[in-house]
Amino acid sequence: MGHYGRRERVDALISQFWKSGYLTISRKYGKYLPEPNPIGDYEVDVVAKFKKKMAIGVTLTKEELLDDNIITRLRYLSSRHTRYTNNTVKLFVGVPRELMTKARFIVSELGSTYSKNIKLVPLNENTGR
Repeated sequence: MGHYGRRERVDALISQFWKSGYLTISRKYGKYLPEPNPIGDYEVDVVAKFKKKMAIGVTLTKEELLDDNIITRLRYLSSRHTRYTNNTVKLFVGVPRELMTKARFIVSELGSTYSKNIKLVPLNENTGR
């Protein structure tokens, strides 16, 4: 899976942000928007906002989903708060559609403090939608 596939997955994730009313602030592979800064040690694909709510988005490959560090990564990213208002930041996680069951299981393992801030987004591997 090359660079192009990741771009398609990020585009598909952004369309989910738009459907939820979010405006994209920064994104990977964008022409007009800056790339998001890493959050802690982790790269993110999208940063967006809806009114005063912030959200971040990541797309995960099969390899990343099966990686031992995924629990730590999702726990960290889903526990973020905004700097000044201390609101929770929603985490959109784009995963290959065929791995949604596995992704749901991983999210359920995180505990409700974290899982309530996570929205799983199924992405078709071939089309990016």
